[in-house]
Amino acid sequence: MMRILAYILAALFSSSLFCQAQSPDDLLLKDYRPQSIYKIPVTRIAKARYPVIDMHSHAYARSEEELNRWIAVMDKAGIEKTIILTYATGPAFDSTYQVYARYGNRFEVWCGFDYTGYMEPGWSEQAVRELERCYRVGARGVGELGDKGLGELYSKPVPGRGMHIDDARIKPLLEKCAELKMPISVHVAEPMWMYQPMDATNDGLMNAHVWQIDTSEAGFLNHAALIGTLENAVRENPATTFIACHFANCEWDLEVIGRLLKKYPNLYADISARYGETAPIPRQMQLFYKQHQNKLLYGTDMGMEAEMYQTTFRILESTDEHFYETERFNYHWPLHGFGLRPKVLKKLYRSNAARILKRK
Repeated sequence: MMRILAYILAALFSSSLFCQAQSPDDLLLKDYRPQSIYKIPVTRIAKARYPVIDMHSHAYARSEEELNRWIAVMDKAGIEKTIILTYATGPAFDSTYQVYARYGNRFEVWCGFDYTGYMEPGWSEQAVRELERCYRVGARGVGELGDKGLGELYSKPVPGRGMHIDDARIKPLLEKCAELKMPISVHVAEPMWMYQPMDATNDGLMNAHVWQIDTSEAGFLNHAALIGTLENAVRENPATTFIACHFANCEWDLEVIGRLLKKYPNLYADISARYGETAPIPRQMQLFYKQHQNKLLYGTDMGMEAEMYQTTFRILESTDEHFYETERFNYHWPLHGFGLRPKVLKKLYRSNAARILKRK
């Protein structure tokens, strides 16, 4: 009897500690992991409804074994082709290309711009020569170029600090891309939560705090100014195809990117890595996809695991409500499916991308 009583007391003590630890007064936001209690439909989609071209991925696989495993996942998920954005030029691009080229049409490898010596006279001509060389090796597009406010910092081996996509020095490269029919994948800015105060008013705080933007450095361009550099480049280079990554980080105000997509025939947007940011507003997103169905491209930018693809399909295809992907997206808000129509899905998954990759 005493042993049983001891077990009961220990259980009650442990339970009280657990309850105390979970008290809202003590709970840290980073530890908040809500679970939906609603008894509503849960849709599991292992394979996309239609064949898919993933227009935004990276060289996640580093060995033949990992590549074979990735392709097996792609086959089960219905991913016909994946675009590998390397950021790279020179030997780094060449070595990555050689790894992925062995798998034929399953992958297409894009290069970066070489900013080595970009402050020196004659840099543009030198960079164009390297772009042409990468094209001869096998590059069929450029990306991902990236500017979060301080210039083109993504490409390797040298960042183009202080030089934005509309800089006159970059124009010869953009023109050469048009000539070679190489689309350009461009990342400008970050989600608006990353610019807001890191306080109790920021509804994306858990993710925003990790990726917050330091706006204090000299020469920093804010969100609106970066969208302006993208528009300048698109407008001044009408023969060049541009892809704005991640909705151009305008998911907080879709009218911004929507206006650009309507105005410029040579501009597209990929939806990669912004599922967590858009799934809280399903009706608005459903309308946006319908309005811009000819200009949006499926992309992931989140690795090569089966569960990752399945999450994107659930958001795009299902009408599921109030579900969480806290670990994958690092937000604490619930997500909802868009229930996109077949006509829209076909364009989003493949036909829009196929039109760009046809390069005619």
